[in-house]
Amino acid sequence: MAIIVNLLLIFSATILIMGNTSSAQLSTNHYKKTCPNVFKVVKSVVKSAVGKEKRMGASLLRLHFHDCFVQGCDGSILLDDTSSFKGEKTADPNNNSVRGYDVIDVIKSKVESVCPGVVSCADIVAIAARDSVVLLGGPSWEVKVGRRDSRTASLSAANSGQIPPPSSTLGNLINRFRAKGLSTKDMVVLSGAHTIGQARCTSFRTRIYSETNIDSFFARTRRGNCPRTPGSGDNKLAPLDVKTPTSFDNAYFKNLIDKKGLLHSDQVLYNGGSTDSLIKSYSKNPKAFNKDFVTAMIRMGDINPLTGSKGVIRKNCRKIN
Repeated sequence: MAIIVNLLLIFSATILIMGNTSSAQLSTNHYKKTCPNVFKVVKSVVKSAVGKEKRMGASLLRLHFHDCFVQGCDGSILLDDTSSFKGEKTADPNNNSVRGYDVIDVIKSKVESVCPGVVSCADIVAIAARDSVVLLGGPSWEVKVGRRDSRTASLSAANSGQIPPPSSTLGNLINRFRAKGLSTKDMVVLSGAHTIGQARCTSFRTRIYSETNIDSFFARTRRGNCPRTPGSGDNKLAPLDVKTPTSFDNAYFKNLIDKKGLLHSDQVLYNGGSTDSLIKSYSKNPKAFNKDFVTAMIRMGDINPLTGSKGVIRKNCRKIN
C-alpha cells in the first residue's frame, strides 16, 4: 500500500509540474471557439503587406525572433517608449533595424473588430511570421497559440547579447540559442531564415573589408554599396541571400559553401567548424531544411510564453491597457 501511495504522489507531482509548463498550455485550437477567424484575418493583412513589399515578410519573421529571445514570446518588443518607460525598440539589435510594427497594428485593429479583447499581440506576431514564410515560398505549419502579452519590456535584456549580434562567433551562437532551450541544429536551421531579407551596411562592413573567408567578387560587389568609413552609408541595404533574396529556399546554405555569407555570423556556420556538415546537408536537401525549420520555429515559439492568468491581452500592441 505504501508503495502505491508513493507512486501516486510521484505521478501527481509530475502532473503538477507539467501543468506549470507554460508551453504545454499553448495549442493550435486555442481560439477555435473565441475567435475562429483570427488566422484568416492575419493572413489577409500579411498577404497585402508582403504583396506591396516582399521584404516585409522577412521583417515579420525577424520580429517574432527578436520578441521571443528577450523575455520569451510575449509581445514585449511591440511596446513604445513613454516618458516613464523605456522598451526594447531602441535597443541596439532593434533600433533602425526591426520593422513591421505598423503591419502588426493593422492586424490587431482588424482582429479587435472581430474578437475584442481575445487575441494577444504575441500570438499575432507568431501567426504573421508563419504566414510570411508561406507567402515567400516556404513551408507551412500549425501555429500554437494561447500566449498572453507582457505588461513590461526590458531594454537592458535586449541589449545584453541575448539576441546574437552579426559579429557573433560560432560558440556564441550555439550558447545563445542553448540558453533559450534550442539546439545547435535549431540554431543552424533558424539561421536559414536569412534566405530572405536584407541587412544594413553597418552589420557587414567589417566582413567585406577585413575578412578573408569571403568570395572576392562578392566582397567587391558589396563594397560598392557600403563605404569603408563608419557613418557613411550605414543604413544602405544588401540582400542576405545573393541568389534568391525574396524566395524562402535553401540558397542561403549554398551561399555559405561559396563563401558568400553576408554577415560574419552567417559565414561562421561554414568555416571548418562543427556545423559544416549541417550546412552541406541543407544545401543539398531543401525538403530536410523545410521540415527542420518548421520544427525549430515551433520550438522557438515555445520560449517562455505567458499563459493562463499570466500577462494580459493588450487592446493596443504598442501600450499597456
